[in-house]
Amino acid sequence: MSPTEIVLSAVAALFTSFDPEAAEQLLAPDYIQHNPAVPTGAAPILGFIPALKDSGISVTTHRVISEGEMVVLHNTYKNAQAFGGDTLVAFDIFRVEDGKVAEHWDNLQPLAAPNPSGRSMTDGTTEVTDLDQTAANKALVEGFVRDVLQGAAPQKITAYVSTETYLQHNPMVADGLEGLGAALKAMAEAGQPMAYSDTPIVVAEGNFVFTASEGTLGDTPTAFFDLFRVEGGKIVEHWDVISAIPAEMAHDNGKF
Repeated sequence: MSPTEIVLSAVAALFTSFDPEAAEQLLAPDYIQHNPAVPTGAAPILGFIPALKDSGISVTTHRVISEGEMVVLHNTYKNAQAFGGDTLVAFDIFRVEDGKVAEHWDNLQPLAAPNPSGRSMTDGTTEVTDLDQTAANKALVEGFVRDVLQGAAPQKITAYVSTETYLQHNPMVADGLEGLGAALKAMAEAGQPMAYSDTPIVVAEGNFVFTASEGTLGDTPTAFFDLFRVEGGKIVEHWDVISAIPAEMAHDNGKF
């Protein structure tokens, strides 16, 4: 199986068929966990499957992006009280090694109402296209993160983001560069400026580029998981899931 097939099979075993035996065949015994609330290793997850089944949890996968051993899923979890909310939107990142899921990162955020432009956290384009542009699109987004989000040269934003079409799925931000600028200004004025400091994970496939970044929202250590769609050499669509990084975790692996 490909890394994508391995990951989708593991997620199905955990959240659809609730099959510990199938899941055990797909998870490495020393599975490295970065979810702050879940202990590391495969055993804790396998032991939690009966409780997941009883909870009525379900998962819908909206987008799948893969590059090499890395697979990113854009998910919605319903009846997700076990993870802290009724309905949660997530980015789940998996690393596959030797035919098994070896490592997992995620960000979870309660589903919010549509943003000022009427877009939800998960609707929009889903099809992976332009596979021949993967490297160029990855470089473009890496430049955007470095120059704009990390602040090296924010004046270059129009070199990266389309001035004609920028579809936004953050629940607090409207479409277009104007909507982004207004939201950033409002956050700063409210004492909650957003700052990115490091981006340890970047996964690209065709027109989609995913980044996982560490930074702060106000004074709070925060993980920013962003998905960008690129078209014609510019960023034209954006989704994100934002979560605070707790000081204490159920393991020593850290958020990243």
